[in-house]
Amino acid sequence: MKQRIGAIIVTHNSDEVIHKCVDSIQQQSHPVDEIIIVDSGSNDLGYLDSINEQSRVKVIETDNIGFGRCNNLGIKYLDRQIDIVVFLNPDTFLFPNFFEKMIEKFLSHGDVGILSGKLLCYDLQKKGPDGRIDSCGIFRKWYGRWYDRGQGAVDVGQYDTKKYVPALCGALLCCRVRVLRQFSGVLFDPDFFMYKEDVELGIRMRKLGHKLLYHPELIAYHCRGWQKSRKKMALEIKKIASLNEILLYKKHPSPYLLWALFKYSLVSVFKI
Repeated sequence: MKQRIGAIIVTHNSDEVIHKCVDSIQQQSHPVDEIIIVDSGSNDLGYLDSINEQSRVKVIETDNIGFGRCNNLGIKYLDRQIDIVVFLNPDTFLFPNFFEKMIEKFLSHGDVGILSGKLLCYDLQKKGPDGRIDSCGIFRKWYGRWYDRGQGAVDVGQYDTKKYVPALCGALLCCRVRVLRQFSGVLFDPDFFMYKEDVELGIRMRKLGHKLLYHPELIAYHCRGWQKSRKKMALEIKKIASLNEILLYKKHPSPYLLWALFKYSLVSVFKI
């Protein structure tokens, strides 16, 4: 039976990347049935005009309410016949056979609620991949720090084995709609404005008995790239991320809260 696919993209002043993202969806070997773009308070919505004219595309406008809330809003507009919804950042570009392989993996792994694949770094300035890994699933260090597996390493096939993982990068998440319905349309916790909402979702999914699968045959590019030094990150971004880690362990109690508090003190006091 044909699987109907919907895509939800949250944008915010994403004119530099959104067209390439939408093109990568429209050019899939297995066609998309619906693309919902939720704009979160961009300064000028004119960059979405040409996309809004494309078939199967809906553009929803809202204030800058946060990544999770915007995705939840997009869910409300999904056609009820959709079987699989793909959440992706506007700076994520899919390989042409991504949907085809995604369907194969869902059909052969009935216990999986969310899956994703190998995210490779894409350099916008050079307009091409740089050969490094962005994320091959999200894992946790023994002391509590969450990290994207392989981030910054050259891709030499070291993560070419499928694996059930604790969490998956929010830049690209594929979800069965029948699983999504268990959340009554509120898949992402709205308390997380941005950062760590993907980790929180992974924890909650696994508590409900759903598995998260990383599969290396699902390949996409992501423009976040990799920064060798935390010094290149804005202090406010570091604060938001560390506060959300505290929030994460308040919602899901764990001794790792000590790590989160320590991390926040480093950021807020020592500006590390």
